[in-house]
Amino acid sequence: MRIQNGRLVTIENGTFACGYVDFEKGKITGFGDLADAPAYEGEVLDAKGGWIMPGFIDAHTHIGINEEIIGSPGSDCNEKSDPVTPDMRVVDGVKPHDGSIARAMRAGVTTAGVSPGSANVIGGQIAALKMRGDRVEDMILKAPAAMKFALGQNPKGVYGPRNKAPVTRMAVAAIMRKTLTRAQRYAAKLDAGEDVYDPELEALVPVVKGEIPVHFHAHQGDDILTAIRIAREFHLKYSIVHATGAGTVLKYMAEEAAIPLLGPLGLRVGKPEMRDLSFDVAGRLEKAGMEIAITTDHGVTPLWLLPTYAGLCVREGLSEEAAFRAITINGAKALGVADRVGSIALDKDADLVVFSGHPFHWLTKTEAVFIDGQRCK
Repeated sequence: MRIQNGRLVTIENGTFACGYVDFEKGKITGFGDLADAPAYEGEVLDAKGGWIMPGFIDAHTHIGINEEIIGSPGSDCNEKSDPVTPDMRVVDGVKPHDGSIARAMRAGVTTAGVSPGSANVIGGQIAALKMRGDRVEDMILKAPAAMKFALGQNPKGVYGPRNKAPVTRMAVAAIMRKTLTRAQRYAAKLDAGEDVYDPELEALVPVVKGEIPVHFHAHQGDDILTAIRIAREFHLKYSIVHATGAGTVLKYMAEEAAIPLLGPLGLRVGKPEMRDLSFDVAGRLEKAGMEIAITTDHGVTPLWLLPTYAGLCVREGLSEEAAFRAITINGAKALGVADRVGSIALDKDADLVVFSGHPFHWLTKTEAVFIDGQRCK
């Protein structure tokens, strides 16, 4: 199939005022300036002067695991029975027919990182899912894609009132260190051929070997720095999720190669550690030399608002190019799936969206959505 006659934004391979994209069997086979396009005899979709883009990506959501409308019976986000649950797999709690998945897809979101919540110090395994499918197996792009860790008030607030660790931020960090040290020793025993098995430590082996990243829930500056400190100690790949107080520790974050997942930005300040909440932090991080990604933290705020948040960040100082990267390739990088999605390139998944106008404009409509080359809208 070919999509043509629209402004083509590839993210990593240029922008074409009037471009085209070809795809077959779910993969991109060609793209570029329409004037240079080879003759084509297959099905053609006319973008009618709109915009052609890769599908949007939010690397941190709870979509499908906190099912909308259902309330408590549909909430499978936080296993609050123990502060360390790395063997919890988010795919075992996802409801593929959660109505918010289709709504996100219709807004142009084709991939989401679905994560356990932040009640636990180590919450479980994050999955990268496509926004279509009748069963979770049909949605999986990568699982596990990352491991959820949490600092700050959330784990304190869950376990402190029970007089159970962690009661303090010191305990949160200590639990992380103790568990990671145990995981390193466990991995060494496996490598030595010892017959050992522990499901919690088994789940952390890809983390301590650097095969998947940690996504650290952290709002305020001191928690962000604790995450960086622990990541350095254990040589972890990582991202900071939320990073509300990033503006207070800009210079230290800029020393790192990690991509922060900023957000959710469009809500009231609900607790003291979110006191620095602002749309302008994205632009400040860009000026400090950092790549960023934007998150809605669905269901704190709806996933379909992802392009709206990116546009508001542009209004407050983020460049348009960085904003496009923040909801495409950078989210893919944070999930370890940039070889498959996040930009328009040869042999990548044909996850493509056609918009009637600029994707950040409030009057723009989503005209067509393709996931793995299949039209979903």
